Amino acid sequence: QVQLVESGGGLVQAGGSLRLSCAASGRTFSSYVMGWFRQAPGKEREFVAAISWSGGSTYYADSVKGRFTISRDNAKNTVYLQMNSLKPEDTAVYHCAAAYSPDSWFVNTDLHEYDYWGQGTQVTVSL
Repeated sequence: QVQLVESGGGLVQAGGSLRLSCAASGRTFSSYVMGWFRQAPGKEREFVAAISWSGGSTYYADSVKGRFTISRDNAKNTVYLQMNSLKPEDTAVYHCAAAYSPDSWFVNTDLHEYDYWGQGTQVTVSL
């Protein structure tokens, strides 16, 4: 089992920044691909960003590319999502998720492939 707890959400004006954190406990964090997903009211959960367990590979949704940065600190069992130039359409509940992978370079964008999920943290971007 892997337990995930997100933090860092809040209310921010458009153009502002937030940094989300996801603290993991349980099984070996460094064996898991970590992803961030978001879900806006009335919409399906969507992929935002993912990082391989080595940290050497990352992948982003087109909608956040160039504005968001995913990173991880395996020594602290934590993954981060730095969000800059926020837009109102970024408003959503952001969830982190973990997927076991034997490959240090592999990243996964399919939410169905993730085994563990956090409860989420609300991000609200106002005009």
